[in-house]
Amino acid sequence: MSPAWVVWRERLRPWLILGRVSNLPTVWSNCLAAWLLGGGGSMGRLAWVMLGGSLIYVGGMFLNDACDVEFDRAHRSERPIPAGEVGAAAVWVAGFGLLLAGWICLARLGTAGIGIGLLLVAAVVVYDVVHKEVPYAPILMALCRFLLFLVAGSAALDGIGGQTVWSGLVLGVYVVGLSYAARRESAGGPMAYWPLLLLVAPLLLAGFTNPPYAWGRSIVLMPVVIFAIWTVRCLSLLWRGVGAESTRAGVSGLLAGIVWVDVVAVMPPNWPFGMVFLGLFGLSVVLQRVVPAT
Repeated sequence: MSPAWVVWRERLRPWLILGRVSNLPTVWSNCLAAWLLGGGGSMGRLAWVMLGGSLIYVGGMFLNDACDVEFDRAHRSERPIPAGEVGAAAVWVAGFGLLLAGWICLARLGTAGIGIGLLLVAAVVVYDVVHKEVPYAPILMALCRFLLFLVAGSAALDGIGGQTVWSGLVLGVYVVGLSYAARRESAGGPMAYWPLLLLVAPLLLAGFTNPPYAWGRSIVLMPVVIFAIWTVRCLSLLWRGVGAESTRAGVSGLLAGIVWVDVVAVMPPNWPFGMVFLGLFGLSVVLQRVVPAT
């Protein structure tokens, strides 16, 4: 066994698992989509919002495991903290440090970045603290994604407009449905399927934003069809109810599907960026084979 592999296995990989880094492409996709809906502009500002959003996401995931350590000891002993691969104190320090670093990056964007970034950090912390205790935790998770969408839109040339807000809300609705499925993964037992109906919200957005004559264009129809097929594929894994692995695969697929939610929101005007979104989706799927998404 090579020394490099030993370092990966014993030092780096537990932190990547804690940070759920396979989901980072969905963070970048959210930032890119909101930036495009806000009129684009400076690539430098987009880079800062992507960096800030990434640091806040990973920091929030660190704190998520730090808050869940007792639950994980009882139900998910393979997680890095209960498995003894990393210390809880180090995770707490790293988590808050990354949240601060991420907020500083967003603060470079100006007043909106400072204010919305602070709300985003607060929402992440509140979610981490209460998500195992309250039934409305999926809404808090959705709020985190919505605030990320808004702060990314504020970095664009035209700032936050109506389309950015509506697309962010639809993203939030999708995340609520996804989060209910993810909660069932960890809690076990029968799944309430009605929240999964929220996953079709992006289709409703596409229906309202594209006039009837536009549906004959492949650039409009194709993202919607791919999103629908991918979502049905993920739901079929959840509906099988074969076991934890099937549920985990369905939830992981829905997480990667966040990229397609963004594609449906920004197409067709931003079609030149289609390959970028496709690359982010593929990267998310590939990374999930290395680092679990949940």
